[in-house]
Amino acid sequence: MMLRRLSLRDFVIVTSLEVDLDGGFSVLTGETGAGKSILIDALQLALGSRGDAGVVREGAARAEIGAEFDAPASLATWLDDAGFEASETLLLRRVIDAQGKSRAWINGSPATIAQLREAADHLVDIHGQHAWQSLTRGPSVRGLLDAYANLDTAPLAALWSGWKAAGDALESARSQQADLDRERERLAWQIGEVDKLAPGDDEWAELDAEHRRLANAQSLIDAARGALAAVSEADDNAEALTGRALDALQPVAGFDAHLTEIIEVLNGAQAQLQDAAHSLSSYLNHTDVEPERLQALDDRLSAWVSLARRYRRPPAELAALLAQWKDDLHALNAAADLDGLQLRLAEATKAFQTEARRVSSARKAAAPNLSAAVTLAMQQLGMAGGRFEIALNAQDAPQSFGLESAEFLVAGHAGSTPRPLGKVASGGELSRIALAIAVTTSQLSATPGADSAADAAVAGTLIFDEIDAGVGGAVAETVGRLMKQLGRDRQVLAVTHLPQVAACADHHFVVSKLSRDNVTHSNIAAVTGEARVGEIARMLGGERLSGTSLAHAQEMLEVGAQPAPPAGPKADSTAQARPLRKARRS
Repeated sequence: MMLRRLSLRDFVIVTSLEVDLDGGFSVLTGETGAGKSILIDALQLALGSRGDAGVVREGAARAEIGAEFDAPASLATWLDDAGFEASETLLLRRVIDAQGKSRAWINGSPATIAQLREAADHLVDIHGQHAWQSLTRGPSVRGLLDAYANLDTAPLAALWSGWKAAGDALESARSQQADLDRERERLAWQIGEVDKLAPGDDEWAELDAEHRRLANAQSLIDAARGALAAVSEADDNAEALTGRALDALQPVAGFDAHLTEIIEVLNGAQAQLQDAAHSLSSYLNHTDVEPERLQALDDRLSAWVSLARRYRRPPAELAALLAQWKDDLHALNAAADLDGLQLRLAEATKAFQTEARRVSSARKAAAPNLSAAVTLAMQQLGMAGGRFEIALNAQDAPQSFGLESAEFLVAGHAGSTPRPLGKVASGGELSRIALAIAVTTSQLSATPGADSAADAAVAGTLIFDEIDAGVGGAVAETVGRLMKQLGRDRQVLAVTHLPQVAACADHHFVVSKLSRDNVTHSNIAAVTGEARVGEIARMLGGERLSGTSLAHAQEMLEVGAQPAPPAGPKADSTAQARPLRKARRS
């Protein structure tokens, strides 16, 4: 994943600007005051940093910044949960008006500034003389160490959640024991009351239907007898009349074919009447008033209705209510089982502690190796005698990430005591340490299933804003070679004033400032070939370009174009950059 495009409109001294970026190592150079850091400032706004009306170009209504990235897989779930559309690209947009009001969008949908910052943790890590971002954040430090140790901490977090849930369940049961006992007694009494009735799931409908039948039994018998008489038992019953009709038609049916169809219909009607008569006779033989059964139904329905009124439910819901109460009582019994809850807590505690100790051991084993590799890289960056350490500090209480927190400590020179990275005085030292860490860990990727801290620790795009301030000579050459090496695995963008660094870049952009109609504008352009040679020569010797400075610039570019050695923890961090000849002033 990488930053693909950055667009600005009416931002500080930029009227309109679009920059397309590629992978590898890119540099931004230009004269002092040309606005080399404007792009970095704009990108930080797109990533959620604080902005005000001062960023709006004078005379404009608003400033607009857009940043387009390859969408990292680590953001897919976050985008879905936040309601943003997911695609192959991730577009962040920020608008600040002349009154200082700010609006933001992610993939075209309105977003909060906090959401921009959350996305930024997965995208970019910016290192400047006074901006060290993830290197001073505990979760990111731990995530970087875990990624270096190839640790998947998702199982640990799951066990911690189970341990907390078991502890909360036990504590809740203890604190609510009296209330639980009262609730269990109430439910047990209610269940006993309804259990006496023992309502079946579909019994109410069946009882109601049978009661209505027996309550109207005499009317049903009288109606069935009348129907049977009309069909087959009365003098002029339907069956006999149908037979007469057939007797009348059959002798003459041969004279007209139309009568045949009518005879068939009458035959069918006579058969159905005979069936109806048989069914009515059977019905009468099996139907009785049954006063005793009717009384029993009356009693059961009365008991059913009485319970339904007591618990304010429709009678048909009594069976379901009884089942629910039994489930509730079972849950309360389980919640009141302190011995069982204590056993589950003990098991969850043991499982968490076992995994936490395994994670701690892996961190303790990886921390010295990572510390040694970064310390070795620091020696090449003008910090001879400097030392880098990773402190693992025990937590007051276990957390989802384990038993310890992680912190970067550094000593800038021999004899000094390592201190927390954020308290080191020199911004230039901090920036070079950031570079040493980035090169040492450049081939890391977030461990599958690890938390977002690991993702943030290995953001796909690294930006260095004039971190080479105050260095030169061999150190500058090393900075350039290390950045080129880092660009093999990550997208690297650096603002620099050093020709030794710029000569190592895969892509070179020049920022220039010009005045038109008493208005200052900033512009950026990619340079290659002779234009790039000229820019390197300018950085070497100022505005007056000579054959010597141009030749030296060409030589620097040829050396800088040589392939970088493999990056990452497995690389030979003792390899020195090939020295460049000292610049000769023309």
